[in-house]
Amino acid sequence: MILQPRFKDSPHFKHFWEKGNGKQLIDFSGAEVNFKDFEKFSRYFYHVDEVGDEVVKEVYFTKKFHEASREIENYIRNGVSETDAVPDSVKKLFSQTQQIPDWLDYSLLKSGAELCMRSNVDSLISLRDYCLIGGYDYAYLNKPLTATEALKKGAVKRLSETLDFWVNATRYDALQIHAKGYEFAIKTRLIHSYARLSIKKYDKEWDTENWGEPINSWDMMATYIGFSLVFLHSLQKLGNTFSEEEEKGIFHLWKYVGYLLGIPEQLLPDSKKQATEFFHLWTSVQPPSDKDSILLAHSLLNESLENPILKFKFQRTNLRYLHICCTWFLLDDEVCKRLQIPEVLNRKLFPKTKIIFNKIYDTIVSRDARIKKGDKDQMKVLEDYLRVTKNSNFRQNNTGQPV
Repeated sequence: MILQPRFKDSPHFKHFWEKGNGKQLIDFSGAEVNFKDFEKFSRYFYHVDEVGDEVVKEVYFTKKFHEASREIENYIRNGVSETDAVPDSVKKLFSQTQQIPDWLDYSLLKSGAELCMRSNVDSLISLRDYCLIGGYDYAYLNKPLTATEALKKGAVKRLSETLDFWVNATRYDALQIHAKGYEFAIKTRLIHSYARLSIKKYDKEWDTENWGEPINSWDMMATYIGFSLVFLHSLQKLGNTFSEEEEKGIFHLWKYVGYLLGIPEQLLPDSKKQATEFFHLWTSVQPPSDKDSILLAHSLLNESLENPILKFKFQRTNLRYLHICCTWFLLDDEVCKRLQIPEVLNRKLFPKTKIIFNKIYDTIVSRDARIKKGDKDQMKVLEDYLRVTKNSNFRQNNTGQPV
């Protein structure tokens, strides 16, 4: 199938890149956006992680789900060699993930992890109120979530899983082979394959030509640009500063996570300039929000009201208000309107206060102290979420698929 940049002349695309967050990303990164490399990247809309898919077919589809999960955990924690009596697909997967790429720089991984930790709650605000909710504006990107009935699962559970993955991938030495972040990357890769194969088997209405393959490589690239480029831009908007080394570190960290997840290396950017140029091409095949986008966005906004971590209703209502303020501050007004984000009073007050606080805090507290405090505070938030969701990686629906 031949793909065209079909939305490049659409109002939503032009506004984003000429006046909205896209224009801000160009200014932030110094990117030069055009369509000369479109064909080079667009084929990945129909490309998937075949290695991960084969593992799911040979392991998960041949035994009970919990037995397959236990088997994979054993491979992750103990490694796989060429002489082991395991399926060929498993050997292929682990020969790739156990092979350290020549470009990997552990000092850059450390710098990226330190920026994630020292940004403390701003990291979590960025992930939630810019990266996640902003991603809901891309209607085709969300089709796998709709197909796997993510709304039935609930935003508390979805947020908990995203947080669990992100925190465990961004600690010191988290991505060493057999470490926690490495384990999360492999498990997430196979969750994607399981979901993709389930969609292809059960969803007779999946529109491959328009939506691409379910959880395709190009959509995966865009998702991980969210964790690097969009994340960095959000931190900057909230008044955080970062060194050139930390900036390189964020891109390097997510490049390696993407490598472990089976995303083709040529789709994994090394810099904010490259990431913005890649992202520009991808957005040209995405229509704006649809009704599913709005449902997903409102489910996330209302997560604060449903989540029992905070004891009193007024606390939960106030937290929802603060997230709405940050969403309006971080995203385009046009995107917020499309997603029907509620209008609230004094919506700039909290983000502007946060910017002032960050500038003072960065001046009077040492970098090492900020890293330690951020690590501790983020781990506490994760523990609270895992406590209320009971740390289940999958929830089965009545078809036996993970959702």
